[in-house]
Amino acid sequence: MEQKNVLYYIFSVLRLLLYPFTLIYGLLVWWRNRMYDSGLFSSVRFSPPVIAIGNLSTGGTGKTPHVEYLVRLLQYRYRVATMSRGYKRRTQGFILADESTNALRIGDEPMQYHLKYPELVVCVAEERMTGIPALLQRRPDVDVILLDDAYQHRSVKAGLNVLITDYSRPFFNDHILPFGSLRESRSASKRADVIIVSKCPTGLTPSQAAETTRRINPRPGQSVFFTGLQYNTPYNFMTGELMSLSGKNLVLVCGIARPEPLLAHLRETGKDVHVLSYRDHHYFVSADLEEIKAAYENWDVAEKMIVTTEKDAARLRLHAEKLAEWGITIAIVPVEVYVLFGQAEQLNSIIDTYVERTIAENIEAFSLP
Repeated sequence: MEQKNVLYYIFSVLRLLLYPFTLIYGLLVWWRNRMYDSGLFSSVRFSPPVIAIGNLSTGGTGKTPHVEYLVRLLQYRYRVATMSRGYKRRTQGFILADESTNALRIGDEPMQYHLKYPELVVCVAEERMTGIPALLQRRPDVDVILLDDAYQHRSVKAGLNVLITDYSRPFFNDHILPFGSLRESRSASKRADVIIVSKCPTGLTPSQAAETTRRINPRPGQSVFFTGLQYNTPYNFMTGELMSLSGKNLVLVCGIARPEPLLAHLRETGKDVHVLSYRDHHYFVSADLEEIKAAYENWDVAEKMIVTTEKDAARLRLHAEKLAEWGITIAIVPVEVYVLFGQAEQLNSIIDTYVERTIAENIEAFSLP
């Protein structure tokens, strides 16, 4: 107990030392936002419906499954495109995913979208302002653009801004970097049209949700929703065949920001779990593969397999031939979000109404003499 107190004291002192840098960073972010708000920095609006999905914190809010939620909602009625930065990719500039694409070229999350949704147009670009014209030039059939992790990219004026915050780490309890994990101040939440509180516990009550909404203090016109994570049936990494983890001993290989919900799910589903955790967006190298194989082979239990996430699988596919040689069963655990308190229809209606209205306005504008 005494050691924990000492560590807590050291951590508190270090945080206080970082506070002056937080003030400087916060001032720079405030000035940048003021330039956009006043019109001195210009924002470009594009004709197709553009939805920006992002967060105020540095990661771990469950943004990717929320992007996929919007893809599933829209893809059967419109030609949908996602545009991401392509974090940690080994390329630069605008790239449109095709049959030769891998995670090194476009990043793990865009590769995940590309693998899961064959009809989805997936592209990456550091600068969305120049990336969107490049996309529309290559794919003029695109109806809707989803900007992944673009809440702070104000050079593009999105028609609808969706802000995601983790229930266990809400932005209203956080601070600006480096003292906290916020990219900009809490007041930046007022730019959102929709605020989604993600990763909510299963037993969240309406009164708890109401208290969180009160703390968010939404402005008039803002809508607040609550979502949870739902893990679906695992499937085989090599064949895509559906699998069961029940009663199995699981070697979890993951490089995601917050693996705790997945780990809790696997402990409920499987028999025992051995964890090999890597940094978020980690690209596996030969030494990692040897570590994974050794952990599996040296674990003296029966009925065992390797499990991983879809995002990690996008990077592991760079070593698909090597993994196939192992002859070890690897399962991928997919995850998706669901909307709490029966409000899915309300959320869907906001998205649908914006998309339908924008497309109708564009048709009317182009039909005028």
